[in-house]
Amino acid sequence: MNKWVRFLVCVSALAALFTLSACSGTAATPSSPAVKTMRWTSAPAMAIDQNHEYTAVIKTNYGDITIELLHKEAPLAVNNFVFLARQGYYDGVKIHRIARIGAGFIIQSGDPTGTGSGTPGYRFADEPVTRDYIAGTLAMANAGPNTNGSQFFLCVDDLTGMLAKSYTIFGLVSQGTDTMQEITEVPLAYNASMGENSRPTVDVYIVSVTITETAT
Repeated sequence: MNKWVRFLVCVSALAALFTLSACSGTAATPSSPAVKTMRWTSAPAMAIDQNHEYTAVIKTNYGDITIELLHKEAPLAVNNFVFLARQGYYDGVKIHRIARIGAGFIIQSGDPTGTGSGTPGYRFADEPVTRDYIAGTLAMANAGPNTNGSQFFLCVDDLTGMLAKSYTIFGLVSQGTDTMQEITEVPLAYNASMGENSRPTVDVYIVSVTITETAT
């Protein structure tokens, strides 16, 4: 089983919770646009300014999600996300996984291949997790310690205590919770590699990610 695809299986007991019935009645959406293929040999050099504030607007074909980036808590992850967003790396990238964790949901994206195994060609280190995975949390997906790349997930619901604190938290949603909720209602198909219903059967994708940088 590909580690990227199963990144949220923290303990074997959670596996039984990863069953999600497909929703119905959601209209089909336009196909996602072509995605650029970009790869680098190393993680980006540090370029964010600790004296500035950073906000990301993830524009999806279901609506916008605004996120306050936690650059002082997770500078590596925020620097990486800002770099990739400004390169247009996420433009057209699918939300490839919508999974139920206990009583809540996560939505996962950041893989240009749409398979759950794609990377930007490099990895970078984890950062300490001091928060809980509350609703609106933006965190890095990984394939084990210090394997962060481009994939991330958003907690649609409060998942406190449901995940091991091994996924770097680097943002909090300030607007767009209704968009996240709508995304969880799209029809889903069975994902054999995960043993769960988590693969969207309609295109759900990122149109663009816009970064706003403000001096404080």
